[in-house]
Amino acid sequence: MTGIGGAGTSGMVDWNLAVATATRLVRPGPDVSRDEAREIVAELRRHAKAAEEHVRAFTRMIPEGVEPEDTPVLVVDRAGWVKANVAGFREILRPLLDKMQERRGNSPAGAVFGAVGGKVTGVELGMLLSFLSSRVLGQYETFAPASRDLPAGPGGGGRLLLVAPNIVHVERELDVPPHDFRLWVCLHEETHRTQFTAVPWLRDHLESEIQAFLAATEVDPMTVLERLRDAAQSLAGGRPEGEEDDGGRSLVELVQTPAQREILGRLTAVMSLLEGHADYVMDGVGPQVVPSVAEIREKFKERRAKGASRLDMALRKLLGLDAKLRQYRDGERFVRAVVEEVGMDGFNRVWTSPNTLPTKSEIAKPAEWVARVHRKAES
Repeated sequence: MTGIGGAGTSGMVDWNLAVATATRLVRPGPDVSRDEAREIVAELRRHAKAAEEHVRAFTRMIPEGVEPEDTPVLVVDRAGWVKANVAGFREILRPLLDKMQERRGNSPAGAVFGAVGGKVTGVELGMLLSFLSSRVLGQYETFAPASRDLPAGPGGGGRLLLVAPNIVHVERELDVPPHDFRLWVCLHEETHRTQFTAVPWLRDHLESEIQAFLAATEVDPMTVLERLRDAAQSLAGGRPEGEEDDGGRSLVELVQTPAQREILGRLTAVMSLLEGHADYVMDGVGPQVVPSVAEIREKFKERRAKGASRLDMALRKLLGLDAKLRQYRDGERFVRAVVEEVGMDGFNRVWTSPNTLPTKSEIAKPAEWVARVHRKAES
């Protein structure tokens, strides 16, 4: 198997083994014929193009006559999603893994971790990715380097991933019109693509914050391995009998120093903004172009809120996915409140610079952002 951006191992994680494990364990997608699959892929591409025009007109983020950098739309299967995310993780986590690799030799756990090795970590990461790969409908992936299988924009920008098997699975599960649901999903994901192509500094800002977060990490490699094992054991049938839960801490919560908590607050705010903005745009454009949008939205909200099972809920908590659900809700409320107060063009001041992004407090209290960004500018 060819490497993901180079050699398969980097000491701490065997990335190729992570891909191989996830690909082997990934659930089969919905039953569709070859002709149906081709038709679904073609329709998703058409919807992505149509969504681009709808989102640009609604958000007014891109001035008329300006053509931002074009980035690819890739319709992928679950294995394709895994490969793209492993490539992204490998790139963004490189500084942390290098740091952990150095520390490994100086810690009492180093010998133990050396025996366990990057192969076990790769297997356990692969198990987690196989779980997530059946749940993601789409994603704007921005960190993975360009490759033959993962093209990017001319300037090294990201790419929009639409996970066809998952979209088909959910539209069948919800029993909603397939054409409407596919366009509805594309509206949300295209909003993310527009955010990054219309705001050139956004990717670098996010990467800088993530790297600062990772640089502040003070964690023993065995601690991360143990949390990966907890998650993998959940996937394999649960925690060993008699072993108590430690309070349900997520992987993110384990590696927080005071400096990290501050950075994480800023990251939470910007992710809430991006996700909430996408939901707001999807709801704003939807009634004009998706006839069954009210039915889709209601059924999807119910599905998003309840999760699929007790196992699903436990893993969502461990991986911090419950926080992501709150980001959709809190961010959408922030965007709606600001647009009602100062209009769409007034809201778009949020994209001026990192200084105009909302703080975590302002996400919860939109009037504070309006007062800081608008009234201060007008005084």
